Amino acid sequence: MIDLYYWTTPNGHKITLFLEEAGLPYTIHPVNLSRGDQFKRDFLAISPNNRIPAIVDNDPGGGGAPVPVFESGAILVYLAEKTGKFLHQDLRGRIEVLEWLFWQVGGLGPMAGQNHHFKQYAREKLSYAIERYVNETNRLYGILNKRLANRAFVAGDYSIADMAAYPWIVPHENQGQKLDDFLHLKRWLEAIEARPATRRAYARAEEINTAPIISDEESRKILFLQTAANVK
Repeated sequence: MIDLYYWTTPNGHKITLFLEEAGLPYTIHPVNLSRGDQFKRDFLAISPNNRIPAIVDNDPGGGGAPVPVFESGAILVYLAEKTGKFLHQDLRGRIEVLEWLFWQVGGLGPMAGQNHHFKQYAREKLSYAIERYVNETNRLYGILNKRLANRAFVAGDYSIADMAAYPWIVPHENQGQKLDDFLHLKRWLEAIEARPATRRAYARAEEINTAPIISDEESRKILFLQTAANVK
C-alpha cells in the first residue's frame, strides 16, 4: 500500500496519474496547503521541503521498513522502478524519459508556476514579470510541441515524462497560452485526457478539494510569505 500525501496541484496530479495507471493500491492523506498542513511535524518528517507530493511505500521491494519519498520527479522514478512500468528499460529509452522528466521538473513546472503566481495571485500586477513568465511558458510549449511533431508521446510509449508534463499543460488558459497555436501539443493533451486512468485521477482531486487555494489573508501568508524562519 502506498500512502500518498497530496493536494490538488499539478505536482500532486502527477502521482495520482501514475498510481491509477499502474493499478497500485494507495491511500490519500490530504495536505491542505492553504491551511498550513505542509508545516506539520509529521509531514515534515516525510517531506522536509514542506511541499507536496510525498509518499510512503509500506511494501518496498525486498521488504524492510517503509520507504518515504518526497519530490514529484523522484517519486515518479521510484514508482516506475518499483513496478517496472512507464520507464523504458533500455539505456537510450530510459535516458530519453529521464531527460524530459527533468525538463519538466526544472523548466516547465517552475516557469509555469511563476506564470500562475504573477498572473493570478500577485496583488501588484507587475507587467515585466507577467510578460517574462508568459513568454517563457510559451517558449516551453513550443519545445514540447516540436518534440511531439513526430511521436505520440514525449519519449515514445506513454511514460512518466508525459505524466509529469500533462498536469502543467492542463491550465493553459490561466497561463495565457492558446493550444490552437500548438497543434501537436493539443493532440497529445487530448489523448492523455481521454485515458481512463487520467479521468480517475482527476476525479479523486474533485473528491478532495473543491475550494479555491487562496480564500483569505491567512492562506495568502501561508502560501507566499514563508522564510527560513518557518523551517523548524
